[in-house]
Amino acid sequence: MKVFTMVFSPIEVNTYIVADPSGKCIVIDCGCYTEEEFEKLTSFIKSENLKPVLLLNTHCHLDHIFGNGRFFSEYGLGTLCHKEEEKNRKNAVMFAGFFGLQMDEPPEPAGLIEDNQTIVSEILNFKALHVPGHSPGSLAFYCEKGNMVFTGDALFAGTIGRTDLPGGDYNTLVNSIKNKLFTLPPSTVVYPGHGKKTTIGNEIATNPFLMDKRKNNSGSTI
Repeated sequence: MKVFTMVFSPIEVNTYIVADPSGKCIVIDCGCYTEEEFEKLTSFIKSENLKPVLLLNTHCHLDHIFGNGRFFSEYGLGTLCHKEEEKNRKNAVMFAGFFGLQMDEPPEPAGLIEDNQTIVSEILNFKALHVPGHSPGSLAFYCEKGNMVFTGDALFAGTIGRTDLPGGDYNTLVNSIKNKLFTLPPSTVVYPGHGKKTTIGNEIATNPFLMDKRKNNSGSTI
């Protein structure tokens, strides 16, 4: 099993490609903003002899769904996400304008995922963990076999997601992380929506936003 990371858009979102030895792969958060970025993604998939079988979204903030329309056109795969992300999906074009960006109306999801649902693919099984706080329908995708979790914008290396966007709530996010993510094995590798990877154990030990004595509650700027 291999995890490839590609960083796209002016907001620098991590797009993950999780592949098995047969070449089948799952794409998490297709953040390609331009046609050139999407061509970079498809060229990489082709060069590695990969075949996408699933598209997952940790949440539907604009930067995480920039490439969903192109991905559907190219591979015929719509995304799977949480039902409480529908407002974010519908408002993505408007919020893109706030950032001085443009995007087409994102396609409707192919299906909806619930908390603790097992997502069965041809290659891997992921358990969806509902981790609201950054956004109402934020999901983390945990793969026990691969000892890894994709946390979207809930948990980062050394910080947490911002909670000042519509539907965000600081206490809800902290509770989500402590009750859903920090119960995973400490060695679990964390692949966040932005920035470098970390581990659950490292964040339990060092993340200043998740320790009992913290100086502020501003969260990340992402």
